[in-house]
Amino acid sequence: MTVNRNKLQRRCGEELELFSNASAESNKQLKPLDRRPGMHTDIRRKTTQYGEQLKAKQTLRFYYGVSEKQFFRTYKEADRRQGSTVENLLALLESRLDNVVYRMGFASTRAEARQLVSHKAIAVNGTTVNIKSYSLREGDKVSVREKSKSQLRIKSALEMRDKELIDWVVVDDKDLSGTYSRVPTSEELPQFFSVNSVIELYSK
Repeated sequence: MTVNRNKLQRRCGEELELFSNASAESNKQLKPLDRRPGMHTDIRRKTTQYGEQLKAKQTLRFYYGVSEKQFFRTYKEADRRQGSTVENLLALLESRLDNVVYRMGFASTRAEARQLVSHKAIAVNGTTVNIKSYSLREGDKVSVREKSKSQLRIKSALEMRDKELIDWVVVDDKDLSGTYSRVPTSEELPQFFSVNSVIELYSK
């Protein structure tokens, strides 16, 4: 992202996983999340309903690293599908290839995962895919291509990865591959997401 990552987190007031574990220590020296970016951050401002809805949208968008245009398209697709728009929206965002590459630990941040996908380092079911927004289905196999397995950033990401993986991906560290086994529920994702507010914003 070209925008200062700490500024984005302070704007949303939440940890958005924009930093790798390696930079976590240095990140402690940055301004706290309860301080808004800009001057006079201690001045309390009355938050409107629209302001809260906008913040909810930006929080979700920044977390997954999706552009405004991509996010709106994703919402429209979620609204078009049968079932809960909230669950559909989260499922579409979570099943993005760049996000799953990050979830599997092959990249230390989602931004790095997007680079791996764009540079054709990732395959889905044996076929190279360089579309970051590619939507995975349950059971799809994601793997690092053979010629990319020696990349130091991938090895470094795996070393920094938390040992306990999320329940909806299964990873083979030796083969540098994994399976997107199922779609997570909203209860399994960060609870600071206020997706209902996002739906209300776009429903006006």
